[in-house]
Amino acid sequence: MISYIIPVFDEEESLGAFYKELKSVADSLSQSYEIIFIDDGSCDKTLEHLLDLEKKDSKVGVFSFRRNHGKAEALTFGFQKAKGDLIVTLDADLQDKPTEIKKLLDKQKEGFDVVSGWRKKRKDSFAKIIFSKSFNFVARVLWGIRLHDYNCGLKIYTKDVAKELNLYGGMHRFIPLLASDAGFRVTEVAVEHDVRRYGVSKYSAWKVLTQMPDMMSMFFLSKFGKRPLHLFGFVGLFLFIAGFLVSLYLSIEWFLGVPIGGRPLFFLGILLILVGIQISLTGLVADLILNVANRNQSGTVVLKYPKE
Repeated sequence: MISYIIPVFDEEESLGAFYKELKSVADSLSQSYEIIFIDDGSCDKTLEHLLDLEKKDSKVGVFSFRRNHGKAEALTFGFQKAKGDLIVTLDADLQDKPTEIKKLLDKQKEGFDVVSGWRKKRKDSFAKIIFSKSFNFVARVLWGIRLHDYNCGLKIYTKDVAKELNLYGGMHRFIPLLASDAGFRVTEVAVEHDVRRYGVSKYSAWKVLTQMPDMMSMFFLSKFGKRPLHLFGFVGLFLFIAGFLVSLYLSIEWFLGVPIGGRPLFFLGILLILVGIQISLTGLVADLILNVANRNQSGTVVLKYPKE
């Protein structure tokens, strides 16, 4: 069974055409399916249109948030409700075409857990394309996962991946990274991308700038989330050594009779030492908290292929 999860926000203009196209593709695949729409607090008539579709088609399910929570929360809720062995996500604006789903399904059969679309010939504004390429380039450099398009809305997941993802904030942009970090196989397939024919895009080119803090958070969590002392300890030690060397230099000058009490360098040395110690202790406390939390968790090891 395939579960199609569609997060929507103010998409009343495109819903009719999108539903027809998705329905046609789903029927042609000759597999049982369900279509789950997550209305993310739309302010237009999106919910009314969705409820009409639900009445007409028993395969359609509709859930609605009272207010806008964001795409990450909508996807997580959809993953929890999905019953399929495979889960397909895509946006309802028809820029990612439902007809491309079969490409991803064929690739998934090769044994991949996540197959992401790659908008190779993206039909967006020049500024949005440049910012997006910059974001993807930085992500490849930081994590080494060779994907060209982290944030394409068209993706296929196995049930195991989807049920393990707990997305919030801007984490939906890093789904391939989260899946890879959890040990799942991730790849991408080039897909057609179309111009937006209905409504207005919810993502401006400048929104990429707001993604950078999310990227830094993800970098810290993925690289040092389980060993924070490695980061804080290194930074703290570096600052402590710098402060110690400054203080040592001033101490030598003091022994030679040079007054140092009013020199800015004297206060800088003390500051570097204190900050270095404080940062190192912060890392130590974080490590202790993680250690205690891990001890309270079950020690059961889950095998990918259980022994018979």
